[in-house]
Amino acid sequence: MLVLDVVGLTPRLLEHMPYLQAVARSGWQAELGTVLPAVTCSVQSTFLTGTMPREHGIVGNGWFFRDLGEPLLWRQHHRLVAGEKVWETIRRERPDYRVANVCWWYAMGSTADTTVTPRPVYHADGRKDPDCWTWPPSLHDELEAELGPFPLFTYWGPTAGIASSRWIVGAARRLLPEHDMTLVYVPHLDYDLQRYGPDAPEAVAAARELDGVLAPLLADAAASGTTVVALSEYGITAARRPVDVNRALRRAGLLHVHTNATGELLDPWTSRAFAVADHQVAHVYVHDPQDLAEVSALLADLPGVDEVLDAEGRRRYGLDHDRAGDLVLVAEPDAWFTYYYWLDDDRAPDFARSVEIHKKPGFDPAELFWDPADRWVKPRAGLHVLRKKLGIRSTLRVVPLDPAPVGGTHGRLPASPEDGPVLLCSRPDGARGRLEATEVRDLLLSLVGEPVRA
Repeated sequence: MLVLDVVGLTPRLLEHMPYLQAVARSGWQAELGTVLPAVTCSVQSTFLTGTMPREHGIVGNGWFFRDLGEPLLWRQHHRLVAGEKVWETIRRERPDYRVANVCWWYAMGSTADTTVTPRPVYHADGRKDPDCWTWPPSLHDELEAELGPFPLFTYWGPTAGIASSRWIVGAARRLLPEHDMTLVYVPHLDYDLQRYGPDAPEAVAAARELDGVLAPLLADAAASGTTVVALSEYGITAARRPVDVNRALRRAGLLHVHTNATGELLDPWTSRAFAVADHQVAHVYVHDPQDLAEVSALLADLPGVDEVLDAEGRRRYGLDHDRAGDLVLVAEPDAWFTYYYWLDDDRAPDFARSVEIHKKPGFDPAELFWDPADRWVKPRAGLHVLRKKLGIRSTLRVVPLDPAPVGGTHGRLPASPEDGPVLLCSRPDGARGRLEATEVRDLLLSLVGEPVRA
């Protein structure tokens, strides 16, 4: 079985992807429900466990780690996800069932037989180089010999593009014959749809380009009699309004910063309230329960906020887990949340203008852009690369602080099936018109021939 996560795929985009359409023609296509927040880490964990975030604990791409006192995004350890994964369920009856994970999240330390996941090299002098982590370790050099180094700088950032998805597909083709289930995540549709929006011609071009890259993998699956399940986590909708939730909290005296040589830094230890922004959802952590009413009223009046979920609201959406914010904000359909907390760009931290997914206390889609206000931004980036190769330390400052260029977003539940996730299956049996994200695990079990287990 090939389980192909084509992030951002919708029925509307599928119209431009004939190779993926062929999967449905041989089998079936269904509307696919998602979860709140409709972001990669949360939805993938639901697919694999059949449970909601309240059970598996992945309340976003990141959250405030209360025991560490730090907001952290894009952690990678598999044990952050609670619950039995679908292949672990299969192995109760088939202990030799072999599984490969190619770039699905929370891969490191998992029970999969084979793993490939992005993992940069962080040098002691501050340099970052492209790389990946594999299990078994010998696979790293084998893939590099065949495909070259993992193209990290086309996986995210201003230069994100098709090269990373092409590398991932190449790795998947190498591993597919050796495994009973191969999980593959391809990110390409995430880029230009967030840059330009889902209705832009660049979105259609990205769909066509990715379809061509997927074609050899889909041909391999067909030739070997492999069942293909292709699905998506969310659809991307047009974004028009950034919502500065942390700035609103700071102006109200609820969010505090401390300052050092890098600029102003969010101070989660002394702030009465702050938000970890994640696309169209923001987890707001309020240290003193007596402040909840004040914070809730303040944020409910913030333009662009659709819902403020309290304890009952979190339960309604299956987000009632200790990792979630004390309040959870859901943006209006064309709005999204920034992580910005400084009030003067001259006081922004140095990492704000860099691609720095681990230091920023929230997701930053502006990392997909070269700063349009800097006419020399690309030459500066080239000089930075040269200096790095010469062993000279420097800071890469290419990301705009104005989020206006962002054209697409996701995170809230979709308003229309045409703009929401979709599932394709190459086998005609078990056809359905709609599945919930929590039912994907059971679908995979049924296709393997295993009974659904609690």
